Amino acid sequence: MQLFTLGLNHTTAPVAIRERVAVAGEGLREALSELVRARPAQEAALISTCNRTELYCAAGEPNQALAWFSDYHRLDSGTLQPYVYTLPEREAVRHAFRVASGLDSMVLGEPQILGQMKSAVRAAEEAGTIGALLSRLFQRSFAVAKEVRTNTRIGANVVSMAAASVKLALRIFPSIAKQKVLFIGAGEMIELCATHFAAQNPRGLAVANRTLERAERLSRRFGGQALLLRDLPELLPEYDIIVSCTASSLPIIGKGTMERVIKARRHRPVFMVDLAVPRDIEPEVAGMDDVFLYSVDDLGAVVREGMDARASSVEQAEAIIDSQVGQFLHWLESRDMVPLICSLRDHGEAARAHEVERALRRLQRGEEPRQVIEALSHGLTNKLLHAPTQALHDAGGPDRDELGSLLARVFQLRGER
Repeated sequence: MQLFTLGLNHTTAPVAIRERVAVAGEGLREALSELVRARPAQEAALISTCNRTELYCAAGEPNQALAWFSDYHRLDSGTLQPYVYTLPEREAVRHAFRVASGLDSMVLGEPQILGQMKSAVRAAEEAGTIGALLSRLFQRSFAVAKEVRTNTRIGANVVSMAAASVKLALRIFPSIAKQKVLFIGAGEMIELCATHFAAQNPRGLAVANRTLERAERLSRRFGGQALLLRDLPELLPEYDIIVSCTASSLPIIGKGTMERVIKARRHRPVFMVDLAVPRDIEPEVAGMDDVFLYSVDDLGAVVREGMDARASSVEQAEAIIDSQVGQFLHWLESRDMVPLICSLRDHGEAARAHEVERALRRLQRGEEPRQVIEALSHGLTNKLLHAPTQALHDAGGPDRDELGSLLARVFQLRGER
């Protein structure tokens, strides 16, 4: 199979499954290198976000790729099977275009996935696992996404995860201006959330990160304070709103920690948003009194409330994508003809070179140039037309009619037969 996609996303798998197959940072390159060594595909790219983990492969076998996917994450294939989709060539191309355009996102039209796809391509390039086919697929995906956003309103007034977080917080607190907000992590999603919450003029704002430098860089933008993750247990009771999104493979905040936090706060409520996959906050925290914990799936339900205003653009976007899928598949099919085209051109070039050499020898002997040119043109014509003419003579019955029609089409002989 030339091309296929294998993966799971927010529509097929709950966050408890998605976090078990999430791959972040350096893990992307390591996973891709291991995949190509295992040989379920000659080319591969891996996209892993809070909402999806997808493997794009060229020249491989889907069943072998699924076996590798399961083994890499140390999961039984039977555990993953109910959540995984495998998309063959046409569907895989269409899916890539839809993902890049924000049509397959939890938040319709959100632009963040495009940057995540570009990061995935860079990781694959660094790992040496992306070739001509996947490179063309992703570059075409990015161009399609640009066309969709330029010619439709799919990205207008997008309700983001960050905006949804503020909306949920306002259901708990009458005003964010009286609350202190803590952001854990310093990545793009935290930056977006900080921008939305800072617009509400909170009483205090802080950013906690493993490295103080990144925390300081982000906190300075919003007039906040920079903290180290290791200091969180002592500082958590100060904050009314906590938003977390890191690349940690293990929870940063556990139930025991939050029990101590609630006690220290004398049971004043805490609003928490966990945007990380794998999760930064133990799910059991959600069952505690005075704690309001929301995951990415919970926010997805909120943002879907604002989808109707943008739904009218979907049909237009899908039409653009369908057209581009056809063009890409035509290019894909034409790749199969490349060896034949090269061979045909080599044959023509050999005939040309041979006749030119004969003509030069005749000119050197002093023959009249016009006669030499005439002989060259006749010789070249005979050489190029000998094979199709002989094939037509040798064919019989229906084969002759079919070959005749084909030659008339190839040489554009309209009305000649």
